Amino acid sequence: MPDRRHALGLLASLPTLPLALPLAAHAADDAKEFDEDSIFKAAVAFFGNTAEGLGKVIEKAFKEQGRPNAYIQGEEASGALTVGLRYGDGTLVMKAGTRRKVYWAGPSIGFDVGGNAAKVFTLVYKLPQAQALFRRFPAVEGSFYYVGGAGINYQRVDGITLAPIRLGVGLRSGVNMGYVHYRAEKSLNPF
Repeated sequence: MPDRRHALGLLASLPTLPLALPLAAHAADDAKEFDEDSIFKAAVAFFGNTAEGLGKVIEKAFKEQGRPNAYIQGEEASGALTVGLRYGDGTLVMKAGTRRKVYWAGPSIGFDVGGNAAKVFTLVYKLPQAQALFRRFPAVEGSFYYVGGAGINYQRVDGITLAPIRLGVGLRSGVNMGYVHYRAEKSLNPF
């Protein structure tokens, strides 16, 4: 009889096994990636409650790119008169717990005039380790800031995607292309 009860117990547990596997996979993703609610809370804490439409921008990024495994909180300033420059610094926060100071700079060229200052919250996808961030990412951007505005664009290299969300002030209008060079140390050299 004990063998029959044991076999019945195993059979009774079979219907729950398929349900347990997706839950285990989801728990593994939670350990490696941020969920939308966590990112939204971190972005609101960073930008403050003045970030109208932030939820829609984050929702768009999650819909198009999925769940990030890191983010960067920082500030930047940029200006252009056909040729532009951008400088910024912030902190990289990885889901695994790594926190690291990050600097970025880059040139651009295009039909672009004006200047702006922005707080930047960058979603980072498929970053294997913090060191892999330190390289050049091509950037194509269209912007129109007048007193204030928010925007998002994507930068990709070798499977790593960055999605900077900018909330800025200034007077700037145009479209440009260039690159952003992320570094471990500060440099005035935009190249």
